[in-house]
Amino acid sequence: MGLFTAPFVVWAAEDLHIEITKKGLGKEVVITQGAREWFMLIEVTPENSVVLRQEKEHDRYLVDESETHDRPMTAGEVDAALTDYVNSVKARATKK
Repeated sequence: MGLFTAPFVVWAAEDLHIEITKKGLGKEVVITQGAREWFMLIEVTPENSVVLRQEKEHDRYLVDESETHDRPMTAGEVDAALTDYVNSVKARATKK
């Protein structure tokens, strides 16, 4: 799968915690708020890219989806996708 690096906290609020980990050419983000968890993994290979998104509350999955792109994503595309996902979760989490 590639090299794993230690996760680092990007942003933390009263009960929203965000960790991003570099995984090979891709990245993973885990966002937690109480019993809720959002997860996104972007795995990049020389042939393609796979994006996994999950959202769960306790042990129940609310979202579990994946998409495959027929080319490797660039580092900039990976970062942009993660930033968009984190901002989307932040916006939805603050509305609750």
